[in-house]
Parts: sequence; C-alpha cells; structure tokens
Amino acid sequence: QVQLVESGGGLVQAGGSLRLSCTTSGRAFSSYAMGWFRQAPGKEREFVAAINWSGSYTYYADSVKGRFTISRDNAKRTVYLEMNSLKPEDTAVYYCAADPTISNYVSRTREAYDYWGQGTQVTVSS
Repeated sequence: QVQLVESGGGLVQAGGSLRLSCTTSGRAFSSYAMGWFRQAPGKEREFVAAINWSGSYTYYADSVKGRFTISRDNAKRTVYLEMNSLKPEDTAVYYCAADPTISNYVSRTREAYDYWGQGTQVTVSS
C-alpha cells in the first residue's frame, strides 16, 4: 500500500509563493507518475500538474502554466509543487496522487491515479 503525505500549505498573500511537498512510503515511487490536484469549496477536484517517473515530462493546467512548477526527487521519494504569483482563485485543498502505470507520459484525469494523499490547505488572501 502506498501512502502519500502532503505538507507545505498555508496562508499567503496574493502574489506570494508556497512550496508543497508530497512524500511517499512506496518503494516503487521512482516508477510512478505523480500528479497534483486541487479542490476548492463547492467545486470539483481539478488537475493542476503532473510529472512522469523520471521527471523528463511535465504537464500543467492552463490556469497555472508559467506560475507553478512540478518536480521530483526519487531518492527522497518526494514530489514538489512550487507555486509562485499566487492568486485568490488558487485557494483550495491540494492533493498529490500517484499513478502506477508505467509510461513516459502523464494523465490529467483523476481516474488514472490510484493513490491519494489527505490534502493540504492553501489559502491566498487578496
């Protein structure tokens, strides 16, 4: 069983930055694609960013492209989400997720991800 634990959320002013981390317990982390999703109150959980197993391929939602950066450190079994130029509309609970499918590419659909963390709250004040 793979366990994912997010950290790094908090309260930040608009224009500020935060770095989220997601650490996993699974030995096979280095073979998983990893994704970040977010869910605002009253809204569906939406895709934010994903990275393939090696870190050579990344994919972003249009709403965060150019502001957020996803990366990973397989030795530390950790994936990161660097968030810059934050906006109030970025306020949400952020979840990391693992897709064990062996591929050089990534998915933006929730159904592709088998394992999920408990989420970390990000609040951006105006």
